[in-house]
Amino acid sequence: MYKISLAQKFSLIDDYWNPRIVGELNGQYLKLVKFQGPFTWHHHDNEDEMFLVVQGRFRMEFREPQDEVASSVPSKEIWLEQGEFCIVPRGVEHRPVAEQECQVLLFEPATTLNTGNVKNEFTVPVLERV
Repeated sequence: MYKISLAQKFSLIDDYWNPRIVGELNGQYLKLVKFQGPFTWHHHDNEDEMFLVVQGRFRMEFREPQDEVASSVPSKEIWLEQGEFCIVPRGVEHRPVAEQECQVLLFEPATTLNTGNVKNEFTVPVLERV
């Protein structure tokens, strides 16, 4: 058993939207990622995701399924501040957006692809460990 310093681990990350594995628990990964700017709209067919803000703040945008292609305007959004988290249920179309750098801890099944049903320049198929 050992302890992990989130601050120390985040200091090793110098890019955005590239999650790193920091721990494993019962088939789940704990991932650290820095956000800045908008991510891509996506959903996960089989996994729920938890987003915990360690430092900074970001907006999680959601849209209704019928709006997937027709509109880029979110149907709903929430702001997450330092120390707050949200759980995005499987199947819910979402997009995180950070106006300034934000440090986030993700908790999700090990099988979760960061861009879910979308493959683009944000997709990280093989995660590094920090």
